[in-house]
Amino acid sequence: METEAYTQFAEVYDLFMDNVAYDQWSGYLVKKLRELGIHEGIVCELGCGTGSMTELLAEAGYDMIGIDGSPEMLEIASEKKLASGYDILYLLQDMRAFELYGTVRAVVSVCDSLNYLLDPGDLLQTFRLVNNYLDPGGYFIFDMNTPVRYEAIGDCTIAENRDEGSFIWENLYDPETKINEYLLTLFLPEGAERAVGAPGREADIQGEGQEVLYRKAEELHTQRAYTSREVKELLEEAGLEFVGAWEAYTEISASEKAERILYIARECMK
Repeated sequence: METEAYTQFAEVYDLFMDNVAYDQWSGYLVKKLRELGIHEGIVCELGCGTGSMTELLAEAGYDMIGIDGSPEMLEIASEKKLASGYDILYLLQDMRAFELYGTVRAVVSVCDSLNYLLDPGDLLQTFRLVNNYLDPGGYFIFDMNTPVRYEAIGDCTIAENRDEGSFIWENLYDPETKINEYLLTLFLPEGAERAVGAPGREADIQGEGQEVLYRKAEELHTQRAYTSREVKELLEEAGLEFVGAWEAYTEISASEKAERILYIARECMK
């Protein structure tokens, strides 16, 4: 039985995440970066996963570094890199202890990757590292789920069945600890070949007329909800200047009802 996050799930991550508007999100990030004066240069993505956003930002002209703690996710990202030809550097590192060879113009993080940091001290340490590796006046753009998001999901079970794979998602949220857990049970076809193409369009392909056998795997994913006040305080403690917060990927200022917030902070100590 597999319980570590983003191991078996990596194989079908893009398949089941095809509802994420990567094109829209990347357009928004590029717009923000350019408004901040960052039209080119090195950009680092924390929690890059299978590289869908990394590829799109590379397509927009940025020199990309992608960091993730899952070798399985980075394997798929590397396959996309070979297919696209973009010169992306992928690093297998923990966000709480990542190292770069020098400073970067900006750091980005999407798809609530930072919510996987369960201890505020770990989030603070990550913020400090971001501040350390940003160019003077560089920017940090990231999104995070709020308690409102996890409360909306609540305790529930979600299932989806496709030819390429199926999953059962059992969710549990504790509003006192702000910890959200979901047990993901996967049923994946044996012997299928993954076709790597455009971000979000990967699929497991099974030959016609073949008998399909499925293997079962389980992964436990745990995230923590942070309020906008907590995030702002941790950013400032890390030496970053809080610039603003918006309802994710919109121009609407973040409110107490926001389920996902996009934050921008600036390096201001060098």
